[in-house]
Amino acid sequence: MTRILVPIDPAEPARTRSAIEEVVRMRRNDRVSIRLLRVVPKVSGHVAMLFGKQELLELQLDAGAEELEYARSLLDLAGVPCTCTVLVGRTAETIATAARDYGCDRIVFGRDEPGLAGKIFGSLAQQVRHHLGASGNDGRMPQVIGS
Repeated sequence: MTRILVPIDPAEPARTRSAIEEVVRMRRNDRVSIRLLRVVPKVSGHVAMLFGKQELLELQLDAGAEELEYARSLLDLAGVPCTCTVLVGRTAETIATAARDYGCDRIVFGRDEPGLAGKIFGSLAQQVRHHLGASGNDGRMPQVIGS
């Protein structure tokens, strides 16, 4: 069974739609296990001091779960089961770590038109590829699909 990780950014609904379309296509040809992932960025120290550590984590996880609902609803409409996960951290690094930790074979990003930041720093997919390659893992690196 192919394990697929689909990172979701709620600010990019078109990218989310294209990633879900790609996953549904893959499912037609192969048995797959799909995990939707929302990486919630860490908050600044100034914001963090307004909350208890556990309270802040719960707020972040709840917000991340809500942000996964759109992608999950698209998969539900297609009759495709999935697992949803919310993690807190740096986006590219956390996606790469999650892909390794969950034993994913593929990471599917949707199509994207890179903005200025993407042209300067590279797309999120490129940053994840960099983290996967720099990790020195056992040579089994997930295939990154998308821009």
